[in-house]
Amino acid sequence: MKAIEEFLNSDLINENASPILLALWYDGNGDWKKAHDQVDQLEGKDAARIHAYLHRKEGDQWNAEYWYRRAGVAVYQGTLEEEWENLLNDYLGK
Repeated sequence: MKAIEEFLNSDLINENASPILLALWYDGNGDWKKAHDQVDQLEGKDAARIHAYLHRKEGDQWNAEYWYRRAGVAVYQGTLEEEWENLLNDYLGK
């Protein structure tokens, strides 16, 4: 939990963070649109994975499923909070 709080309270914008981490940071700080803007035009499975989560959170299940397929992963079955935490743990290590 402490690592999540530290991440959300960090100043990623001034640390040249990856668009993936910025998307998670913006979403975690309540700005879905800025989070989506970070990955909207990116290619690759990592961006598609974040894109899928964001559309699932938005409630657009059809679009989310499309992006999960693009990412090559199954549709996440847990809560949005669990998915966000799993994504953060996955991408903090990259």
